[in-house]
Amino acid sequence: MMLKNIDILVNKYLFGFEYIAYYLLRFSLGIAFIIHGYQALPVPSQNLMIWFGLSPATATLVPLAAISSGLIIIISGFLLNSAGNLLTRLSSAIIVIYMSCAFYIAHQDWFFTQALFTSEQIFLFTLGLFFLLKGNHTRK
Repeated sequence: MMLKNIDILVNKYLFGFEYIAYYLLRFSLGIAFIIHGYQALPVPSQNLMIWFGLSPATATLVPLAAISSGLIIIISGFLLNSAGNLLTRLSSAIIVIYMSCAFYIAHQDWFFTQALFTSEQIFLFTLGLFFLLKGNHTRK
């Protein structure tokens, strides 16, 4: 009974801050993608062309997709309408595709190993998937 009362008290206090949790996830994901894209500038990224054999067009698209999806996932959280919801899902779909390609191209040896589940990449993928499935719908 005492634990239940403590739980009720904590829930009452934190309920008003619940929406912040989504923004923490959104900002973390967005900033990480902006940084990943920024690190590949200037475009076309010579490193992407050399390391992964990407064409100049693809080596341009990859960093721009990372930066734009990072910006959009942050901005769309403030658009409390259908456009914000669709932009959240679109940017997170780009993030999921981006991370899936990163796993396939750069980290094939990680699939279902300890390296996968102890890397930041799985968390970026999972956060992207979270927002793809959830959109902007933060409350019931």
